[in-house]
Amino acid sequence: MAARSMTIGTLAREASVNVETVRYYQRRRLLGVPARPMGGVRRYGEDALARIGFIRRAQDLGFTLEEIAALLKLERFSACRPARAMAEKKLAVVERRLRDLARLKSVLVALIERCDAGSARGCAIIESLSES
Repeated sequence: MAARSMTIGTLAREASVNVETVRYYQRRRLLGVPARPMGGVRRYGEDALARIGFIRRAQDLGFTLEEIAALLKLERFSACRPARAMAEKKLAVVERRLRDLARLKSVLVALIERCDAGSARGCAIIESLSES
């Protein structure tokens, strides 16, 4: 069975990204640029589709493109320990954000409760935001 090959447009469509996203990943050296045959069109294989999938899943987990580049380098060496360290670092960031969001939630709940209690001067939420 012959290996499947795709144009950049087909690759982008299959990966659910824009063609410019594929080109951007290439400029960032996250994705290779296949050779252009004489007078022909560049063709991408399943490996390019898998690579874009890797990048997208890593982005969904909150990894930056710089971090993804580092993970891709580690992939070549099956280096689990450094990848684990990166994931732990990302987890710490997520946990910090969750704490911040929990604090934000409690402040908003309190503001809404003040609003429900009413204020003789006007809107309790706007008053709270106006306080220095």
